[in-house]
Amino acid sequence: MRAIANPLGSTLLGAFSVVCLALTISSGARSEEVNAETLVDRLQIQDLITRYYNNFGRENAENFADFYADDAELILGDRHFKGRDGIMEAYGRAPGQAPRPPPPPRYSFIVAVDNPLIVVHGKTATAQLVYTEYVIEKQGDPVKVITQGKEYGTFVKVDGHWRYKTRQIKGGTELPEGWKE
Repeated sequence: MRAIANPLGSTLLGAFSVVCLALTISSGARSEEVNAETLVDRLQIQDLITRYYNNFGRENAENFADFYADDAELILGDRHFKGRDGIMEAYGRAPGQAPRPPPPPRYSFIVAVDNPLIVVHGKTATAQLVYTEYVIEKQGDPVKVITQGKEYGTFVKVDGHWRYKTRQIKGGTELPEGWKE
């Protein structure tokens, strides 16, 4: 019985995997090929984005520059920050830069990431998403939305790991100039 159960279980698991992949592939118009490798890449990029946003408001945050390629660019409105030192400057952590004062104490500060659209193009990728910052000043206070905007990012693989190549934060509904999914 055991010899029969294992092949049957393997067959059912394989069939289930094929159905899930077929549903993923057929769930809308996509401009890139979807296969096991691109699905893993998309999950790795989504994990990078999630870890990046979870860094905000943390007492012992990871170095934001570590999420970027060495020659990356961070664009915040009209301000451009290039390379590791530029990105560290954007977060008040550049070498020789006076540290920023700590934010006021809050009961809760959360940045939520929604509607990620990640498209993999081999060794590069793009992503666009909505972020929303929520704060609760004191326990029992209502939640306040303090900021909402869109992120447009491009990614490259560096030593087998996805990193931001460009990250642009902007409000409104217009796409960044020259944006391609």
